[in-house]
Amino acid sequence: MTAALHIEDLTIRTGDRVLVSGFSAAVGRGAPLTLLGESGSGKSLVAQAIMGTLPPGVAAQGRILLDGTDLLRLGPAARRALWGRRIGLLPQEPWTALDPTMRAEGQLAEVHRYVHGRRDAGRAAAAGLGEVGLADAARHYPFQMSGGMCQRLALAVAHAAGTPLLLADEPSKGLDGALRADLVARLRREVEAGRLLLTITHDVGLARALGGTACVMLDGRAVESGPTARLLDAPAHAYTRALIAADPAAWPARPPGEPGPPVIAGTGLSKAFGRRRLFADLTVEIRAGEILALAGPSGSGKTTLGNILVGTERPDRGAVRRAPGAAPVRFQKLYQDPPAAFVPHQTMGQALDHLARRHALDPARIAHLLARLKLPANLRKQRPGELSGGELQRFALARVLLLDPVFLFADEATSRLDPLNQREVAEILREASARDGLAVLFVTHDADLAGKIADRSIALR
Repeated sequence: MTAALHIEDLTIRTGDRVLVSGFSAAVGRGAPLTLLGESGSGKSLVAQAIMGTLPPGVAAQGRILLDGTDLLRLGPAARRALWGRRIGLLPQEPWTALDPTMRAEGQLAEVHRYVHGRRDAGRAAAAGLGEVGLADAARHYPFQMSGGMCQRLALAVAHAAGTPLLLADEPSKGLDGALRADLVARLRREVEAGRLLLTITHDVGLARALGGTACVMLDGRAVESGPTARLLDAPAHAYTRALIAADPAAWPARPPGEPGPPVIAGTGLSKAFGRRRLFADLTVEIRAGEILALAGPSGSGKTTLGNILVGTERPDRGAVRRAPGAAPVRFQKLYQDPPAAFVPHQTMGQALDHLARRHALDPARIAHLLARLKLPANLRKQRPGELSGGELQRFALARVLLLDPVFLFADEATSRLDPLNQREVAEILREASARDGLAVLFVTHDADLAGKIADRSIALR
């Protein structure tokens, strides 16, 4: 079988810094390729090089052949002409890819109308939304939908385009078990229909389910590749073994502790959006030094409940009591979509410097925390769009912890991190909770993770 996508000796640089070095791989019809590795290893840069969307100042060399055409030799206009027609992207952050001014049905209908010229675009869009369980959200804007719902809408758009090549960047993040299984089934159907599939993920289970070939990346290089089942069952490289062994199911359980006084409590909380009721007469309390895991299917109201507790939304009924004497700035949120928490044109160093000036923070403390979170100093020069999702999430965590919060609403705080970094970030949260009395509401779809990081769990249905 001849592969329709060849990547040959791909090297990506910014200035004198090499981000990806000598990467080669192939994707064949019926044989998907999955790139595994930690955040910042270069996986997403490979996809951006294929799309032609590398950030300014970042350049690619080598060859990327799609059905014999070298994409790197095409001009910007010719590259854009391929988007949605020859190359489709399921982006890592659907929140940034969807049009915030368009309803869900409109975003899907325009693909059918302008890409395929269908006169029944509205009918086709309604059918597509129904296939991904969003029939009731047809009139919703992206900001009215959960992260998982936005992810499903992005998948419906990518499917509707029907491009020969589909790039899926961290497609399983933020999805509950049922939706994750549905995602796997849908991606496998894309492969069976003859589409080329290149998936970028740190989800070892997703890689195993997709099959085909896997390639493990570390520091911009491919350290191991081969048939997915063989690579995962008998990894040869030490990093691959460590990545597989870092699954939350193997973590030690959180030691039992004695929680302190209540930091935040909601009583009789009710919330609905139009005729859709999320929860009613809900009571929840989180104490100092306690981590409470919050689970539930996508769209069940987990983020809304956290927003109500942290103070960015109001309940329809009920009341929230917060620890007396704690300033509002000490009630913090770690966003599910980290780009929403940063100014796009501001470098990470500028964001941290602004925080330091405003709150009189010790620069040595900032440097220590960044090192603890494996964020090298050279990343301070980067803007949010130039970082991987995992790197951006770790910067977001650093920023909130520097404010000495008494309560942290961590909304899918580790869903963008590879297993190794996920474990380190979880340890930091556990340490802050035990040492500083931080109360944490930890939203997650991962039952193993919830069982290892939290003192107790509740679920919304």
